[in-house]
Amino acid sequence: MSVILEHSDDTLTALLSGEIDHHTAADFRENIDREVEMTRPALLVLDFGGVGFMDSSGIGLIMGRYQHVTAYGGRVRVVNAPPMIARMMKLAGVGRLDVFS
Repeated sequence: MSVILEHSDDTLTALLSGEIDHHTAADFRENIDREVEMTRPALLVLDFGGVGFMDSSGIGLIMGRYQHVTAYGGRVRVVNAPPMIARMMKLAGVGRLDVFS
């Protein structure tokens, strides 16, 4: 489980890898939120390309970052979600947030 944070202009990209469950989600949240607070990116990209497993904690991770970033006028994008994880996100209603590229 890891998150690598990359900056480019007004974009913060969080490259997520490993498993996202109730044990690991807190670390992801803390790392991303700390960086968001420091940089206030116009766009936060959550890249799920390296995620092999995700439970409902991953949905909470997306929703919380969405609320945090949009509160100050930023946007959130979810990219590279494996098919089963993307399906879970859509079933949970994440698609209504218009976060998929």
